[in-house]
Amino acid sequence: MDSWKEFDQNPISHSAAHHIVAIAELLEEYGYARVSDVARLLEITRGSVSVTLKGLKQRGLVTEDERRFLGLSEIGNAIAQSVRARKVVMKKLFEDVLGVDAERADRDTCKIEHLVSPSSALHALHFLRYALEGGAAQQAFSDAFGSFQKECGGEPAACCTCDDVCLQARLTNLPRIEDSAESDAK
Repeated sequence: MDSWKEFDQNPISHSAAHHIVAIAELLEEYGYARVSDVARLLEITRGSVSVTLKGLKQRGLVTEDERRFLGLSEIGNAIAQSVRARKVVMKKLFEDVLGVDAERADRDTCKIEHLVSPSSALHALHFLRYALEGGAAQQAFSDAFGSFQKECGGEPAACCTCDDVCLQARLTNLPRIEDSAESDAK
């Protein structure tokens, strides 16, 4: 049950991941990155960018030269490339294998791209290669998954993934947070 504590042990926060990736993208596209460029790309204020970059500079992940151009250290660049790779892997898994629509897959992968361990992402990549390889094995997999009955009937004892509760019911019968807040206010 202590795995939730690992959340704070991630090398960078969600916001920091976006800042580092933005710098990497700007450097690739334009050859330079400034605070204003990062702010524009992330659609936030320059002040917000400056606050986040201060911590990233102190940790040695982001550099800034005398002309105020931003760069990434070797470690910062490695983190940016790893986050970007994990996003691609997870998005492909959600879209191309699991059939999640592109917009939802993009939003969900944004939430987890910096949290998924490189090891788990690598396993997902291997699964993607298997599932998307082509040929008879891939076709059989796609056909089987496409025709798989996704409804389990709500009987945990008869399900290979549920133990004592129906996981599907718990995943699909969630109240919206807004509904909960309204009923709490009454």
